[in-house]
Amino acid sequence: MTQSKHDPQAPGLLAVSFETLACERVAPHLLLVRLNRPEVGNAINTQMGHDLLKLWTRLTEDAEDIRCVVLAGTGDRIFCAGGDLKERHGMSRETWQKQHELFERQYWTLTDLHIPVIAAVNGHAYAGGLETVLACDFAYGSLDARFALTEVSLGIMPGAGGTQNLPRAVGERRAKEIILTARPFDAQQALAWGVLNAVFPAGEVVSQALQTAQRIADNAPRSVKQAKKSIRYGMQMELRTAFRFEVEAYNHLIDTEDRREGVAAFNEKRKPQFKGR
Repeated sequence: MTQSKHDPQAPGLLAVSFETLACERVAPHLLLVRLNRPEVGNAINTQMGHDLLKLWTRLTEDAEDIRCVVLAGTGDRIFCAGGDLKERHGMSRETWQKQHELFERQYWTLTDLHIPVIAAVNGHAYAGGLETVLACDFAYGSLDARFALTEVSLGIMPGAGGTQNLPRAVGERRAKEIILTARPFDAQQALAWGVLNAVFPAGEVVSQALQTAQRIADNAPRSVKQAKKSIRYGMQMELRTAFRFEVEAYNHLIDTEDRREGVAAFNEKRKPQFKGR
């Protein structure tokens, strides 16, 4: 794993080695992660499942000074082709289920991660690749990218959040059409339907995502964490309970150094220097 450009001796997270991920600290608070199996369309094999679970777990336990993550694919043609079907060919039921349980854990750990993860979809995202996009907080995509949940054409079904996250993004009826037909759709449709937040030429997707990540990282990290948590869990509640949950999250921020710094900076007409305290 690439060491920090800002501290070549940085221990901890950037000292971890991943076989299938390329990670780079591109700014003091930003981590760029690339799915790094370009020879097979960045397909998710068992090792990538282990690597992603390790990465999201490490960030959950100690994100160090990382405040936002951008997730992309190596290359400019395919973000992620989904599960590695060559590895799965001939798998026993027990091995398949064990692998899928690993995938489930990494998707849940990504979904529950307290710092934001932006998908920079710099190529096609199929099956588990699209489910990865949907598990991120939001996504930017290449104008050339195509998307699909192809599982029913392979004798299975989406099993990493696709049947749950897609309807929440595009609505139930549209999600049924996408999943039951297994038909691909393009980036402009993904944008119009709510899968993507914005589209850019292929070469600009990662840089645009990093610019947005920097805007997030410039904000108070505890405020970002609490706001993300309020949205994530509040969406699962009825409205009045969700309001109460939001207020509890809000109250955790009142007696913080960053809240005092934010108000002071506003009154002094300067940029705040947030420290996450």
